[in-house]
Amino acid sequence: MKQTNKIIEVYGLWFADLVSIPVAFLVATYLRFGNFRDMGDKNVHFLVCLCLMLFCTIYSFFIDWNRNFLKRDFTRESWAVLQYNGIMIMVISVLLFATEWGNVFSRLTLGFFFFLNLALSLSVQMLVKEILRTYYASEYNAVKVMVVTQSNLIDETLDRLERDLEIYYQIVALACIDYDMENRRVRGIPVVAGKRDLLEVATQMALDEVFLNLPGISQSSMEDIIHGFEDMGVDCHYSLELPGVEANCSKVESFGNYTVITYTRFQSSYKRMMIKRVMDMVGGLVGMLITLCFFPFVALAIKLDSKGPVLFSQMRIGRNGRRFKIYKFRSMYVDAEERKKDLEARNEMQGLMFKMENDPRITKVGAFLRKTSIDELPQFYNVFKGDMSLVGTRPPTADEFEQYNQYYRRRLSMTPGLTGMWQVSGRSEIENFDDVVKYDLMYIDNWSLRLDVKILFQTVGVVLFGKGAK
Repeated sequence: MKQTNKIIEVYGLWFADLVSIPVAFLVATYLRFGNFRDMGDKNVHFLVCLCLMLFCTIYSFFIDWNRNFLKRDFTRESWAVLQYNGIMIMVISVLLFATEWGNVFSRLTLGFFFFLNLALSLSVQMLVKEILRTYYASEYNAVKVMVVTQSNLIDETLDRLERDLEIYYQIVALACIDYDMENRRVRGIPVVAGKRDLLEVATQMALDEVFLNLPGISQSSMEDIIHGFEDMGVDCHYSLELPGVEANCSKVESFGNYTVITYTRFQSSYKRMMIKRVMDMVGGLVGMLITLCFFPFVALAIKLDSKGPVLFSQMRIGRNGRRFKIYKFRSMYVDAEERKKDLEARNEMQGLMFKMENDPRITKVGAFLRKTSIDELPQFYNVFKGDMSLVGTRPPTADEFEQYNQYYRRRLSMTPGLTGMWQVSGRSEIENFDDVVKYDLMYIDNWSLRLDVKILFQTVGVVLFGKGAK
């Protein structure tokens, strides 16, 4: 039932958004030209409309912008629709600029389309929302659920279910396993059974699914109850959460032929991770082309300034402890690693990182390269290979990694990045390694494609204005 409802929502909303686009586009074209004869190149207009519909499809299924659709109020719905239409117009504008279509396609038409589709999309979304809410509110379509739990967990269980369950679920009954509460009501929901008569009472009820939240009772003692509901044909959801472990850290999946509950702090759909990888490959390729343009000039400057190779390579630690070789334009003298031991006492960073203002190991050209972040350009090769990402956490050296504890280790649970949250948060002002870790974990726990794009734009500002670089 849940899967059916999800399909109705996802495909229904996609179809509604897809229909809205040609309607708004036709009206926008008519408003601009007063007819459909004077629009110019009709093929270009058709292709632009087709690209708008293609964007709608990609945005709906890969970005998944309509998740939690039924829980959004009017304000949040308006913001979501505004973002969807705004990004769509920006993408199509870039497409028009990059092709010759912009020479024959009216930008005013696109402006009219933005406001028309904004209004139409929002109206359709709110209409669909109201239709689905009415549909799910009926006795026949609602999924009737019995909650079976312990007396000390009733309030907590109801709080979480009422907050997070989809609206098509209806809690119709409670059962308390460890205490006699029959014939009572909790928040208007009747307590209908205890452990002895649970299956007998459930057999006579209108019931679709059961939720069991019984951490104090062993799995073996639950066997009869679970088999009983299975025999009835009633779906049985058995909570496997450990007490004290956050719900958003766990997910149920298969491991070999076992059904397991997996505890993980980082959860994201494969679709968004795939888009992140595509962004990395495209960004890495563009970055390598930029690096090739800079290479002759940077190489000459490095060679004239000091002896040694143009490129510097070093073993770094990547995702989950994988080792890879990072590449940079050399900004230090060739004996920098040996001299580092003599400078440890002057380290201005508390913790496992080394940072020193006016570091004597840095060459004159190297100081400029670091100030402008040009020394980082060869890392686009690491990004293209997959060792690194455009945005992520800072990859530690092997020496630093050997001193990591469990807390520090979690910052390696995501692919390291060319830039990251702490780099755009005033990296020169950060003087404690724990603050670096704090920013890295904040990035991991709140990761989204939108956050990556935001950090990339902030990085451009940091590089252009030299903010935070020393």
